[in-house]
Amino acid sequence: QVQLVESGGGLVQPGGSLSLSCAASGFTFSSYAMTWYRQAPGKERELVARISSTGRMKNYADSVKGRFTISRDNAKNMVYLQMNSLKPEDTAVYYCKTDSPRYAYWGQGTQVTVSS
Repeated sequence: QVQLVESGGGLVQPGGSLSLSCAASGFTFSSYAMTWYRQAPGKERELVARISSTGRMKNYADSVKGRFTISRDNAKNMVYLQMNSLKPEDTAVYYCKTDSPRYAYWGQGTQVTVSS
């Protein structure tokens, strides 16, 4: 059974950092590009970052470029999102997701709140 489980969210001050993790199981993780999405109340879901199946290629939304880093460890079936220089507008529920048109698997999400 496919599972994606996010962790690492929490409350941080502006300018602070958080590291999110996503543990995958139940599928051939190394065959899939992976993504992080986020959704804030009243806003549409936003693609934050994408990483290719090998980790060779990475892409970021303009709003997080230079501040966030996506990475993966295929041996551990893990994908990560390192978030630095956090801003209040980064506040959202963050989700990891397989990047596949036929097999779209979502995690349950983890809350990130950036506030003084």
